[in-house]
Amino acid sequence: MVDLTGILGGPWTPPAENTLPPEDQLRDAIMGSGLTPPKEILLDGKVHRFFSGAKGSGGHDKPGWYIAFGDGIPAGRFGCWRSGVESTWRADVGRKLTHTEEMAHVRRLSEAKALRDAETAKKQEIAANTVETIWVECGRASPDHPYLTRKGIKTHGARVTGDGRLVVPLFDIEGNLSSLQYIAADGSKLYHSGAQTGSRFWQVGTMDEPGTLYVAEGFATAATIHEETGRPCVVAYSASNLVPVVGLLRETHGLAQDIVIVADHDASGVGQRYAEQASAKHGARMVMPPEPGDANDYKQAGHDLAALLSPPKDDWLVPADDFCSQPSPISWLVKRWVQDKALVMVHGPSGGGKTFVVLDWCLRMAGAVPEWASLKVRPGTVVYLAGEGHHGLRGRVAAWKVHNSAGPLSMWLSRDGCDLNTPTGYMRVVDNVRALPKRPSLVVVDTLHRFLLGDENSAQDAKTMLDACGALMAEFNCSVLLVHHTGVSDEAQHRARGSSAWRGALDIEISIVPGKDGGPIQIVQRKSKDAELAEPVWAELTSVTIPGWVDEDGQPVTSAVVSLTEAPVVAKKESKESVFFKIFADAWWASGTEEKDGSPYVTRSALRAKLMESCNEATADKKMKPGYPDQPVGALLAAEVISPFENGWVVSDGVYASVLLVRKNGERAKS
Repeated sequence: MVDLTGILGGPWTPPAENTLPPEDQLRDAIMGSGLTPPKEILLDGKVHRFFSGAKGSGGHDKPGWYIAFGDGIPAGRFGCWRSGVESTWRADVGRKLTHTEEMAHVRRLSEAKALRDAETAKKQEIAANTVETIWVECGRASPDHPYLTRKGIKTHGARVTGDGRLVVPLFDIEGNLSSLQYIAADGSKLYHSGAQTGSRFWQVGTMDEPGTLYVAEGFATAATIHEETGRPCVVAYSASNLVPVVGLLRETHGLAQDIVIVADHDASGVGQRYAEQASAKHGARMVMPPEPGDANDYKQAGHDLAALLSPPKDDWLVPADDFCSQPSPISWLVKRWVQDKALVMVHGPSGGGKTFVVLDWCLRMAGAVPEWASLKVRPGTVVYLAGEGHHGLRGRVAAWKVHNSAGPLSMWLSRDGCDLNTPTGYMRVVDNVRALPKRPSLVVVDTLHRFLLGDENSAQDAKTMLDACGALMAEFNCSVLLVHHTGVSDEAQHRARGSSAWRGALDIEISIVPGKDGGPIQIVQRKSKDAELAEPVWAELTSVTIPGWVDEDGQPVTSAVVSLTEAPVVAKKESKESVFFKIFADAWWASGTEEKDGSPYVTRSALRAKLMESCNEATADKKMKPGYPDQPVGALLAAEVISPFENGWVVSDGVYASVLLVRKNGERAKS
């Protein structure tokens, strides 16, 4: 039996009993989109118009439309040309559609769109011919028209209908008249029914002289801007039309044209939102009145519109000679290590000593200790956001005060952590810091992991944290220092764990490298954006007994502090040449210290015997071949330490030969 499941969409099930008739479903869909549906719905595949309830409609104006097919799975499209609503619709038949039905549905929607487009094109063509006639027959507007008088603007070529309404035109980019806008004395506006308005505009003023081209929403706003500046201003007629209209202007006038969008400051934010979209997409500047209203309202309220439209030159580009004429030295909290008003990160492995180092810097600032590693420390207030280890941190601060004989500290520590990169966590920090008697010079986040909500490997989560740090720096005019962990693998021990976005945002990056075999830790600067890298510093932890502190057994409590120390002495690595010559010398001593022409001489058999004490025959033979520069004989020959002689080699380098012969003569004298 043939399996029809893939075609029929599974077993047949009867429609649910509560499924509404398709006509009622379409009516509900239209209502759900905010439109007033028609009383009668016809599923006949034809375009039907209805009173949609959209603002501005009335009389014989029917801006709503729908097209619906009743055969098969009922479906179609509906919308309202006035409000801009358009949506597809499909009836709920109480089951999943088969593949065949899905394909039929897609086809029906395409048919509906084609019918709608054809209807729209026909309607727009009729409307274009009508508005052409109306525009020609309208008389010129009088300067004392109530709307013009109320707005305080001139006519600028506007016309007036027989019933007294002001008329302004909408043209396409080719200059063809597409629609008209009718403005009543009270300011209410209507477009000519059925005419195309999208991407249509009107320009008040001309581009005879080079300069700025302004764009605004309404006629009164554009007229006001033109009268104030003498520059042309394009009327886009609506906020949503700003994006396509600015695009057309940019395409027409080129990238060099200065285009300024003057947005309406409406309570909904719609004007600003569309103006920002047009600005970002098409490279135009944007200005907006600082208080609710448009540019006309701003001027009529007595404000300086010219200053708003043409702000003072910001001198973004300055001559190089002027740029460097004034000294601008870097300001430091800890000279060469912690920059003022900067983002700093100190990272290291767990237990590597990073908190001890950071705490030492902070306490020196807070306790007005003037130096660290013979470098100046600026006194200042410190806020230490501690996300973990509060018990141990308490002891470290106490031990530091004892060790450094410090007085009162200008430093505050958090009781716990919070999600700094969230609005709640950020405001918790800001509110507490604002309440302090002094603003901080430095805010420490220890550790980054404890204050970050999200994944430290995520560039997006890293950005939210970096934004929070930047906001703290701007709010308190301070530096922020992040304490972070390094990766686990050996190759990751010298870089911060997580996203590369961390390092890219830093002004200063510092590694804490634990010492080997209990040796001193190394403090290494990996990045310094504005200055030369500081020389590495070495430190060790010194145990300090805290007076008056005893544990539960009555034993004194100790903690540790950072003490700077000298760099560990590293033994010089013996060169490969020296290692190979030692093998040659051992073979000479073992074979009886033979000489040829006054130079130490080693036979092939003697050297082979010495080599085979630590390797097999094959390896020994390889080490004796002159063509291998990384093996003993080849390396010594290339360095001209030895030379071939008879059935072996003599030491031809005078220094090496002298060392062996002097020692041989000394041994002979002893005997």
